[in-house]
Amino acid sequence: MTGWDTSDMPDQSGRTFVVTGANSGLGAVTARALAGAGAQVIMACRDEVKARTVADSIGDRAQVRRLDLADLASVRQFADSVERADVLINNAGVMAVPLRRTADGFEMQFGTNHLGHFALTGLLLDKISDRVVTVSSGAHRLGRIDSSDLNWETRRYERWQAYGQAKLANLMFAYELQRRLTAAGSPKVSVAAHPGYAATDLQSHTESFLDTIMALGNRLVAQSAEMGALPSLFAATAEVEPGAFYGPARFGGMRGYPARSGSSAASRDEMMARRLWEQSEQLTKVAYSFPRR
Repeated sequence: MTGWDTSDMPDQSGRTFVVTGANSGLGAVTARALAGAGAQVIMACRDEVKARTVADSIGDRAQVRRLDLADLASVRQFADSVERADVLINNAGVMAVPLRRTADGFEMQFGTNHLGHFALTGLLLDKISDRVVTVSSGAHRLGRIDSSDLNWETRRYERWQAYGQAKLANLMFAYELQRRLTAAGSPKVSVAAHPGYAATDLQSHTESFLDTIMALGNRLVAQSAEMGALPSLFAATAEVEPGAFYGPARFGGMRGYPARSGSSAASRDEMMARRLWEQSEQLTKVAYSFPRR
């Protein structure tokens, strides 16, 4: 797959993709590329104004629907509005924000990045014909799942550790979803991706001095959002290994074209993944069912 880019993407005519966080950054690039390949794209976004600007630039293959992953009521409303889709791309996220809570009382990063997408996937899974792509990060290596305090209620809050936990949870979810699909004999696929170090708006919302530092890094070190979106696009449209993880091939996974990516030992802990899954079902009140075929 060396050098794979959007010119290698198969024709997506007749297929429908749900892309969360498609109003800016990687999500907007992903939506444009999919529509450019012929797909219909449902842009699932909290900021509908920004999303409509992007959708207008794409044309009639894009439609905007409101989704606030930090509010489970909004997740349910959005899921009810979707009749069917071929692919769900769990792309949206927040990074290294100060301690705050979602509408349901979850720590914002864990609640948005993981629990919101966990609930969304569970509510849509029967309507998805092909695959689920969950976007994680190389920062999953910073994370540790503390099953006794997932929502940072007793621990001293550390924004980067919280981000690492959320992105580790994303990756563990993608792996565990594939294991459960396989066990049920389902042809559906779960796959994960990460963008490496890509220049997006994500780095400008930490509400700290890090915004300035990361803005400089975006100019000097990061690859473009167009390059950063390639692993997600590959995972969503190419022939992939079920349960695999894809990211940039060069500079320790920070830059380059898509390739298989390694992940931490913690991400492969199946016992912890099952525990995280059970807790996620309890917290979101979304129970998955995997009818055997």
